[in-house]
Amino acid sequence: MSNEPIALSTALASFDALWSPRIVTRVNDYDVRIAKVEGEHLWHVHDDTDEFFLVLDGELNISLREPAGERTVTLPKGAVFTVPRGTEHKPSAPTGAAILVFEPTGTPTVGDRHEEIPDHVDATTGHALTS
Repeated sequence: MSNEPIALSTALASFDALWSPRIVTRVNDYDVRIAKVEGEHLWHVHDDTDEFFLVLDGELNISLREPAGERTVTLPKGAVFTVPRGTEHKPSAPTGAAILVFEPTGTPTVGDRHEEIPDHVDATTGHALTS
């Protein structure tokens, strides 16, 4: 990890892969990851951790399956949302977005339980940011 400031715009410009997060820094035992996203991710659940989203550019939808039923939250640029642990969710970005995700180091992008992983989704715990 760098001990210098990291410009998120520069970090985002350093890769093109969608749904394939890069780890920009760590805070205690948490990764701060950035990703470019477009289209749909997959339904998945993180059993033991919340998942924090910040939209850096574009718009992100997060569909949630909750006890009261299914709903979708829409996050415009600059908005944040936390998916509570144990909540099945599916991020999507029909027109593309850049996001920042904050979650424990080693958390898989496809959660602990998930539907079949489509080819366009990178099942990873995050990739190192290379400049």
